[in-house]
Amino acid sequence: EAQNYLGAMYAEGLGVAQDDVKAAEWYEKSAQQGNAEAQYNLGVMYARGRGVTQDDVKAAEWFEKSAQQGNVEAQKNLGIMYFEGLGVQQDYRKAFGWYEQSAQQGDAEAQYHLGIMYFEGRGVQQDDVKAFEWYEQSAQQGDAEAQYNLGMMCAEGRGVIQDDAKAVEWFEKSAQ
Repeated sequence: EAQNYLGAMYAEGLGVAQDDVKAAEWYEKSAQQGNAEAQYNLGVMYARGRGVTQDDVKAAEWFEKSAQQGNVEAQKNLGIMYFEGLGVQQDYRKAFGWYEQSAQQGDAEAQYHLGIMYFEGRGVQQDDVKAFEWYEQSAQQGDAEAQYNLGMMCAEGRGVIQDDAKAVEWFEKSAQ
């Protein structure tokens, strides 16, 4: 735990000179001991090439270790990696599974991504009603893209009864 905090202190330059290399070293020490937050943080470092050589394969490996321990951010990021094929072979079903785990823990971005997957039928059977439901959960947390998509669905009557007034409400929320 202390090693992860030291990594964060070096990553942010809190009480020490900011040093991504030292941050990555401390995160790795903690991650090797099974600390889910450190595993996530190290995955971010590899994904962004901060303090280490950028490496999507290593990022995905660390995100997966953290995600398997329930880390909501790691689950979402792993979903993104499988959706995009970054560091892993593109696999919409695996992306869906990781997004779903994160979304069920309340992550608005993962909820938005699930909405997209249902809307487009990627990794799951296309379902406008479920797309609407996931977009709505994300939108209620302030996600502007989900709010916009809800506006479009209300305007077009996809997944919900067509309602121009509701569409305007969602578009206004999205525009703010």
